[in-house]
Amino acid sequence: MNLSILLAWITAGLTMIIAIIALWRDPRSFVHRVFAAGMLLFACDAGLTVFLYQSATTEQFLFRQWLQLLVASFLPAVWLLFSVSFARANYFEQIARWKWILLLTLVLPVALVTLFRSALFSGPPMQADSSTIFIGIGWSGYAWHLLWVILSVMILMNLERTFRHATGHMRWQTKFMFLGIGGIFGAHLFTDSQAVLFKGVNMGLDIVDLGALLIADIFMLRSLFRGKPLNVSVHLSHQFLYGSFTVLIVGIFFISVGVVAWFSLYFDWIRNIHVAIFLMLVAIMAAAAFLLSDRLRMMRKRFISRHFQRPQYDYQKIWEGFTERTASVTQTHDLCNVIVRMVSETLATLSVSIWLVDEKQESLSFGGSTVFTEADIEKLKFSGHGGTDLIHAMIDQTMPVDLEGRSDDWVEDLKRTYGFEDTKESRLRYCVPLKAAGHLIGIMTLSEKVFYESLTFEESELLKTMADQAAAGLLNLRLSEQLRQTKELEAFQTMSAFFMHDLKNLASKLSLVTQNLPVHMDNPEFREDAFRTIGQSVTKINAMSSRLSLLSRKLELAFAQADLNDLVEMTISEIKGSFRVPIIRNLEKLPPVSVDRDQVHKVIDNLLINANDALGHDGQIIVSTVYKDNWAEIAISDNGCGMSREFVEKNLFRPFQTTKKHGMGIGLYHCKTIVEAHGGRIEVESEEGKGTTFRVLLPVEKEH
Repeated sequence: MNLSILLAWITAGLTMIIAIIALWRDPRSFVHRVFAAGMLLFACDAGLTVFLYQSATTEQFLFRQWLQLLVASFLPAVWLLFSVSFARANYFEQIARWKWILLLTLVLPVALVTLFRSALFSGPPMQADSSTIFIGIGWSGYAWHLLWVILSVMILMNLERTFRHATGHMRWQTKFMFLGIGGIFGAHLFTDSQAVLFKGVNMGLDIVDLGALLIADIFMLRSLFRGKPLNVSVHLSHQFLYGSFTVLIVGIFFISVGVVAWFSLYFDWIRNIHVAIFLMLVAIMAAAAFLLSDRLRMMRKRFISRHFQRPQYDYQKIWEGFTERTASVTQTHDLCNVIVRMVSETLATLSVSIWLVDEKQESLSFGGSTVFTEADIEKLKFSGHGGTDLIHAMIDQTMPVDLEGRSDDWVEDLKRTYGFEDTKESRLRYCVPLKAAGHLIGIMTLSEKVFYESLTFEESELLKTMADQAAAGLLNLRLSEQLRQTKELEAFQTMSAFFMHDLKNLASKLSLVTQNLPVHMDNPEFREDAFRTIGQSVTKINAMSSRLSLLSRKLELAFAQADLNDLVEMTISEIKGSFRVPIIRNLEKLPPVSVDRDQVHKVIDNLLINANDALGHDGQIIVSTVYKDNWAEIAISDNGCGMSREFVEKNLFRPFQTTKKHGMGIGLYHCKTIVEAHGGRIEVESEEGKGTTFRVLLPVEKEH
C-alpha cells in the first residue's frame, strides 16, 4: 500500500502540473481546455486513491471508492470529446456528428454511479492476500466497468485515426502525446476488463493505472516541450476508410497478459503479477515510441540499401502511390496536402509546405503543409504580396535550391520569416520550384531531414521529379477550375441572353405599335389593341424583372391542364395588331395537355415573331393544330425567305446562331429548351425562297 500511495501522490502532482502547462500555453483554445479538464480529472482520481487507502472503516472505504468512481465517470466523456477534436482542423463538425454519443457517454456512467449506487458493490471489501483487497461488484458496477472497456476502445480508435492522418512535423510533434494517452486507456482497458471478467475490483491493479498515468505524463511532457502539439490541425477526409490497428493491438495485449499470468503460476520469480503487467505495458509503450521513429525508418532503409544492394527508394512503389493518391483529388488544397505528405514520408522530412503562385506571378497563397496551421499562415510575411522576392528568385530555377550557406537578400528574408518556428526540425532548408508548361505554379519548401543531412544527388533528382508531377497536377486543376468558371459564365450569359431576347420581342411589339400609331390613331379597334399590347408588355417586363434572381437556376415548370387552341388564340390576339401580314388559323379540336402555360405561350409568341420577320408585305402566316398518335401538334408556317439546309442541320437550334441582321440567336434555342423540358420536340421544314414550317409536338397523357 505504501508504494501505491507514494505513486499516487507523485502521479497526481505531475498530472496537475501538465494540466496547468496546457492551460498556460493557450487558455482560449478549446482543445487545450478539454485536455486540461481531462488531466485534472485524472489528477483527482489519483489523489482519491491516497484517501482510499487511508480509510479507517469499511463504510468510509466504500464511500471513498464510490466517490472515486463518480469522478472517474466524467473521464470517458471528456477524453472522447478530446479524441474527436484533438489535431483535427474540422473538430466542430466532428463534435456535431458525435454529439449524441458524447451525451450518452456523459450521462450513462454518472447515472450508474448515482442512481444505482446500491447495486455498485455486492458486498464489503475482502482481503485477497496480504497486500491485495478485492471488492465484489453488483450489476451497475459491472455495467460501469463494461462501459469503460467499450469507451476506451472508441477513444483509442479515434486517436489512431487522427495519428494516421498526421505526417511530417505534425506527426513528430504529436507522437508522444498519442502514445501517452494511448498508454493510459490501454491500462484502463486491461484493469476494467479484469473487473468485468472476475466481477470484482482488485485493488492491486491500481499500480497498473497509476504507473501508466505516470509514464504517460512523462511522454506528454516530452511532447509539450517539442512544440505545441495541441495546436496542430489535421484534415480528415469524410470518405477516409482504414483498417484499424487498435483492435489488433488490444488483442495482442490481452494475449500477452494471459501468457504472463500463466508464467506466474509456474515460476516463483514472478511474485507480483500486477507489477509484471505494468512493466510489460511500459515495454510496449517504449517499443511503440521506438518503432514510430522516423530515424529508425531511415536507418532501416540505409541498412537494406548498403548490405543487400537494393536502391534506397523504390521508385515504382513511389509512383504507384503518387498516382493512386492523387487520381481522385479534385480540389487544389487536397492535392497540396497529399503531395506534402508523400514528400515528407518519402524523404523523411518533417516540414514540407506548398505555396501557390498566382497567374500574374506576383503573390503567394497557402496550398498545404505538414507543419503550419491556418493560424500560422497569418503570421507569414511572404504569404500574399510579401512573397514577390521569393517568386522572382525561383522563376529561373529548375532544381531544388539549398539555402544553407547562401547570403542572398531573399534567402535572409525567408529565414527571418520562418523565425517564429523555433524548432530545428521545422527550420527552412530547401526551396523547390513547381513548374509546368513553362510557368511557375508554386513553390515547395522543406526543412532539414531527420538526420540533418543534405539531400543527395539521387534525392534531389527524385524531389525534382515529384515536384514536376505535382506542378502538372496543380496546373491541371487550375485549368479545370478556369474551365468550370468559363462554363458558369457561359451559362449565365445564355440565361441573360434569354432574358434579353424576351425583352427584345416585347420591344419589337411596342415598336410596331408606335410605328402604326400616327396612321391608325383614329381607329378605335387599333387603339384598343395598342393599349392592350402596351399593358401586356409592361406586365411581362415586371414579371421578367421579378424572375431575375432565377437566371442561374434550372428551368422550373408549373404544369397545369390547358387547351393549346386557347393558348394559340390568346397569343395571336395579343400581337395581331402589330403584325403587317394576316394570320390564318386552322385549329382542330385537341385534348387537354399538361403544360406550363407561360412557357408554351412564350414558344408560340417567339415562333410567330420569327415568321413575321421572315416575310415581306405580301406574305402570310398559317397556324394550325392537330392531334395524332398521342401528340398535340402546333404548326406555324410562313412563305418567307426560308433557310438553307446546311444552316438548319448545323446551326438552327444552337445559341447565338441566327440569319437575322439584328437577331441574337437565342429565341429558337430557348424554344427548344422549353419544349424538351415538357418532354416534347420541335421539327422544322424550310427551303430558301419558299418559306418555313415549325412544328411543336407536346405529349398527351393517355386516358385510362
